[in-house]
Amino acid sequence: MISIIVAIAQNRAIGFRNKLIYWLPNDLKRFRQLTTGHTIVMGRKTFESLPKGALPNRRNIVVSRTAQAEAFPGAECYPSLEAALTAARSGYIYNNVESTEVFIIGGASIYQQALPLADRLCLTCIHDVPAEADTFFPEITEAEWEETFREDHGVDEKHAVPYSFIDLCRKQNHATTTRL
Repeated sequence: MISIIVAIAQNRAIGFRNKLIYWLPNDLKRFRQLTTGHTIVMGRKTFESLPKGALPNRRNIVVSRTAQAEAFPGAECYPSLEAALTAARSGYIYNNVESTEVFIIGGASIYQQALPLADRLCLTCIHDVPAEADTFFPEITEAEWEETFREDHGVDEKHAVPYSFIDLCRKQNHATTTRL
């Protein structure tokens, strides 16, 4: 299964200057819960934005046309999303459990390429429009997706903006024929 995981503002903004726009501890906690024990695929800039490099307890795969694997300690490197997903098919074993689930974690170009291939979207929908953004998520065609989970959250002492966790699964009649 290919899942895309992203925190997205009302205007589809996802980043500014290679950083997340919003700091939402519950979003980071959900990200860790969903991706631990699985393969994560990201672009070079997303890897470079990780404060401590490769994320622990996950198989980290970076897509980069120009960089070599040595540039990404703790991660594998492939020249295309297709090559990365082909490699990811071999699975990942964590705590003696094998997983073939892949999470696409960014950035915008990787999301654009992966959206037609994705089975599921794990969204943190932020009910706000940021003052500044330079990176955006591609448009989601609602006819292709069905909401399977929603959890709404308001403002609190740790979260300055309201947000919702929403999972969307691709509708069967819109399944793509180019699955990897």
